[in-house]
Amino acid sequence: MRRQVLDSVSSPHSRRAYAFALDAFFLWCGSESRGAFSKALVQEYRTQLEAQELAPSTINVRLAALRKLASEAAGNGLLAPETAATIAQVKGVKRRGVRAGNWLDEKQARTLLRAPDGKEPKAIRDRAVLGLLLGCALRRAELIDLQAGDIQQRAGRWVIPDLRGKGKRVRTVPVPAWVKQLLDTWLETAGIRSGPLFRAVNKAGLVSPRGLSENAVWFIVRSYAGETGLLAPRDLRRTCARLCREGGGSLEQIQLLLGHESIQTTMDYLGVRQDLEDAVNDRLRLGD
Repeated sequence: MRRQVLDSVSSPHSRRAYAFALDAFFLWCGSESRGAFSKALVQEYRTQLEAQELAPSTINVRLAALRKLASEAAGNGLLAPETAATIAQVKGVKRRGVRAGNWLDEKQARTLLRAPDGKEPKAIRDRAVLGLLLGCALRRAELIDLQAGDIQQRAGRWVIPDLRGKGKRVRTVPVPAWVKQLLDTWLETAGIRSGPLFRAVNKAGLVSPRGLSENAVWFIVRSYAGETGLLAPRDLRRTCARLCREGGGSLEQIQLLLGHESIQTTMDYLGVRQDLEDAVNDRLRLGD
């Protein structure tokens, strides 16, 4: 049933997460003599995950994969629909407080952007990669899918139009002038006219026709992190959001830039906490 579950998921990111979750569950089931796939077994597994002190988001993804497994098994006649329904009732773990994350301040972001030093193709490419992540808040999957002609003009400015992101949501991403300059330098250096925008570069400085992988983007970010403490490309996405907010950007516009379905997700990226002692609506004087 593993293949059926993965085939039923359209998002590559979700497919990878579900594959890992199912493999972990099957490994746990095989480590000892467990009972049949049931609500009780899933609840026992959830307790085990909580005992490992995994993040609530990690636990919830693993439980979602098991609910999907139950649904697909029932649909294929391998599990009683009643059993699948009870498994679907297993609740996820509530997230407490604001989601932890890493953000860079403006000075740190500038330092990171300048870290790829030199005029070699790899350094020029890496500056462009970091520029898009910091300046446009792209996800790794969105970045590696970009083609040479995807940066276009709309309303007198450069944008990435109709970018299809997570959950197949479509958005248009403005491209700041400094990011466009980094991209132009890379395209000119690499001689790219069509095909993948970002490509592998070998040790001799030759640009491959092969596009980058998500792991390659992660390695690029991590290799220049240095003393910033940066852990992943998503931290650049968070940094872009927070710097936009500090620059006066509205929550709604930042939500559109990031492509979030929920404004709460955007607030989590910003690390926003509700201030109940100095509530914003205390400033209203409508009753005076």
